[in-house]
Amino acid sequence: MGGLIVVNCGQSERLDETLAFALSGIPHERVACAEARTRLSGARVLFALGLGEHGLDADVVALIAYLRLNPRAMEGATGAMIVDGAGELYTKQTADMLALAANLAGCRFPGKPLVEATASLDNWRIQAKRRGVSPQEAYRLAARELAERLASFTPRTAERPSVLLLHASDRATSNTLQIGTNLVEKLLPYCDIREISLQNGAIYDCRGCSYKTCAHFARQNSCFYGGVITNDVYPAINECDALLLLCPNYNDSVSANILAFINRLTSVLVYNSLYEKNLFAVVVSGYSGSDLVAQQVLGALCLNKTFMLPPRFCLMQTANNPGEAMLAEGIRARIDEFAANMLQTMRGAG
Repeated sequence: MGGLIVVNCGQSERLDETLAFALSGIPHERVACAEARTRLSGARVLFALGLGEHGLDADVVALIAYLRLNPRAMEGATGAMIVDGAGELYTKQTADMLALAANLAGCRFPGKPLVEATASLDNWRIQAKRRGVSPQEAYRLAARELAERLASFTPRTAERPSVLLLHASDRATSNTLQIGTNLVEKLLPYCDIREISLQNGAIYDCRGCSYKTCAHFARQNSCFYGGVITNDVYPAINECDALLLLCPNYNDSVSANILAFINRLTSVLVYNSLYEKNLFAVVVSGYSGSDLVAQQVLGALCLNKTFMLPPRFCLMQTANNPGEAMLAEGIRARIDEFAANMLQTMRGAG
């Protein structure tokens, strides 16, 4: 297994104990935030953050700012995160912000690259029960498993990737779909593309079934509500190498149908692995807030649902009136660049 660069921000006795357990026998070098900045490119990086009660720790903020200011700082790097909080809030918020900043600076994240702990460890009670251990031990074991996955991670590639284009947009008016369509044109000579629209028909959100009920339906690759999600989307997710999700910004969130799709993916995960599937997205905002939607998508589908996050996973654009996005300065060059990034990621080509 390759050596890790452990970027340590903030002081936490519990984090130190967790890292000692997680990294035992794994070659690594532990460095402070400020010292790590020139060491990130091409490395396997484990961000280990000990957050104060209010989350906005100066060294963490400085790290995120550095990554935003240096868009090639993590070129060729692979990352993961352990976030240990002194309060009940801000661990996931901080992880989302750091993941997007690192990703836009060139970092790839394996599926489910976050282990986070609130002060009470109440967020580990369910996993602790399933493992038959204490919340503290469940946290430590998950941190160990994450460190091992990061050290041994190798992304899967395909000569002719299969891409699922998923959206809930109107073809005549949607700026997001127009960008997505132009992007697909660049990919078609090299990829097999399947497009599924969630716009037509009733898309029911997750009803919050018990794990037992969800597992019952999952055995048939189904879900309580059925419909297009189970009939079309579930099989397409299992068959694809990459998901290209089109996300117009609706009140600083993905649209209702896209959110319902995300929520209902839990049934797929019961018996299927998404760890080797790449996640890409196009986010278009009428005014601002594309970063919020990008963080929502990566938080839900990579940090939670186990999709792999390739470098610079998201193309973001501001546009309001229909057709405006494709008239934006430099948009065609950015689409070309994004398509090239997708192909290089999926095919492993130079």
